[in-house]
Amino acid sequence: MKRRLILDYYAACNRGDVDGLAALFTEDVAHYFLAPNLAPSAVVGRAHLARYWHKVQALIDGRWVVDRVLAPDDGDEAVIEWTLFWTSPQDGTRIATRGAEWYVFDGGLIREIRAYYRQENASSELESFPYAERGFSMLGAEFSELQPLTER
Repeated sequence: MKRRLILDYYAACNRGDVDGLAALFTEDVAHYFLAPNLAPSAVVGRAHLARYWHKVQALIDGRWVVDRVLAPDDGDEAVIEWTLFWTSPQDGTRIATRGAEWYVFDGGLIREIRAYYRQENASSELESFPYAERGFSMLGAEFSELQPLTER
């Protein structure tokens, strides 16, 4: 259930689907970001967070790809590694931003997201990590086993 909820969340982000996003959140959902980052503070509230991702998608033509999910059957938490492929508004370059997130669920909905990444105008990744060899998504291959290219 947690894995499906996360994948549905990213599919809705990729579509910029406000209603689809809102249906996945608790009323008081909170999304926290590392500082400094594009979001100046936490984004709180179901409608606010859904509109936030709609706006971001429209600005950057993002494609979020979940590369790994760790979601134990017991408990209400999960952690993922993901890649955001996006187009720089500055020069049109396609960029890959790597990140990780911690999720907290409540009643089958997302209650909290803690995002660990910095979105800068250049691709980012772990130094020397063998992304391609381990089956992670890559620039030019914006999909994973968990999120096929056809899912949008």
